[in-house]
Amino acid sequence: MIPFLFTKISSIANSPALIDAQSAQTLTFSNLKTHVLRLSCALLNLNISKNDAVLILSPNSIRFPVAFFAVVAVGAVVIPSNPQYTAAEIAKQIKDSNPKLIITVHQLYDRIKQFNLPCILLNQSASNNPMLHSYLELIRSTPTTSLPDVMQSDVAAVLYSSGTTGASKGAVLTHKNFMESALMMTSDQEANKESGNVFLCFLPMCHIFGLSALVYAQLQRGNTVVVMAWYEMNAMLRAIEQYKVTHMFVVPPVVLELIKKQDMVKEYDVSTLKEILSGAAPLGEEIIEACSKTFPQAVVCQAYGMTETSGVISFENRMCSPHPGSVGPLAPSVEAQIVDSVTMQRLSPFQKGEIWIKGPLVMKGYLNNHKATAEIIDEEDWLHTGDVGYFDGEGRLYIVDRVKELIKYKGFQVAPSELEDLLLTHPEIVDAAVIGLGDAEAGEIPIAYIVRSSMSSLTTKQVQQFIAQQVAPFKRLRRVIFTREIPRSPIGKILRKELRQQSVAKL
Repeated sequence: MIPFLFTKISSIANSPALIDAQSAQTLTFSNLKTHVLRLSCALLNLNISKNDAVLILSPNSIRFPVAFFAVVAVGAVVIPSNPQYTAAEIAKQIKDSNPKLIITVHQLYDRIKQFNLPCILLNQSASNNPMLHSYLELIRSTPTTSLPDVMQSDVAAVLYSSGTTGASKGAVLTHKNFMESALMMTSDQEANKESGNVFLCFLPMCHIFGLSALVYAQLQRGNTVVVMAWYEMNAMLRAIEQYKVTHMFVVPPVVLELIKKQDMVKEYDVSTLKEILSGAAPLGEEIIEACSKTFPQAVVCQAYGMTETSGVISFENRMCSPHPGSVGPLAPSVEAQIVDSVTMQRLSPFQKGEIWIKGPLVMKGYLNNHKATAEIIDEEDWLHTGDVGYFDGEGRLYIVDRVKELIKYKGFQVAPSELEDLLLTHPEIVDAAVIGLGDAEAGEIPIAYIVRSSMSSLTTKQVQQFIAQQVAPFKRLRRVIFTREIPRSPIGKILRKELRQQSVAKL
């Protein structure tokens, strides 16, 4: 995937590849290639060889991609770890993946020093400790040599799923997976012969959305990636204005904040923004339309993907007229079918069922977990996504919810996302989550967790009436719980199992 990354370098060598949003420090494509090559050779000198695992524990920075590319360039395997993880959570990943080296920042070193593994510090000179190495010193002092041969079928990375619906598992992704995903993610730009776009990246690079669909895919295309260490709305809007950002990949909580704080948006020049692409969780039609009014010059659309599929499965783009609520047509080379999870029969357009995926983007399997792999990938290589959706008559895909998250009320299926989308249209509701709670008579009842705006005096009865006026009787909310915040993963997915635990504790 590294030669593929630099296929266009002769024409873009001096163009900016990575820009730090805060400091404006820049790596051109030529700089990027040099840094990757030098760090790759340094890894060889540190006895990192093909198929060895290297854990990267770091917030976003312009050095994170260099580290990632350098590891895969020598045929080693990257284990991206969430910088928010505790030492205990990191220990689980280390036990599962058995890395020989850790690449981190000095602020996080205390969390991993107990593992007694050699480390490269991305942002500080190393001390006299022989186990610590400085990124800058390695880049400056390492002579370049030839690198090992790497095949497309070789493993490039193991990315751990968020674990929102069960224990976290490591998805094994190959070089070919990343390359196919990059081609799919930029297929609209290829068709439109676009170049020189500027993408803003505050999505975590330890996650597939930030790493594959954004960083790798867009750099391979020759686009500039402006990097933010973390998301903050003012900083994001300032970066759009300063660096003339054209594309922004987001998650639903960001879209909600953009809608709720339109006055803040108006303080900045965001006229260069052409596309806002949301992923990680479905957005309702009303929310998309509200965001489109805030950014009238930009297309607001959705994408659908998974860690297990190297990123993208389907996405809307500016080449076709958007259909609010849809996650677009399938990406090139992707096959899909909608299947009744009870009868296992393939369903027709507009019929809702589980989405099954096949194609070159599907992972090899879960690391050290044959049982979990067999449960998600069948003998005909169909990946059972666990997501409920349907196709319309023109091949556009719509996501309804997760199979395991559908609420069964007296035999009727209730999609939490449908109720959440309606709740978020209420002017006094800042955030919302809906879960099913066990009930002796109904099986499960829909209950809502609500975050009210600061001056709101919204009552349970008012919330229930607001929903009752818009849905069938079986979808009505049976309980409302007001809370200060909705627990979410780093990419914005609602952590429903935490809410279920809270609900059980309150009974």
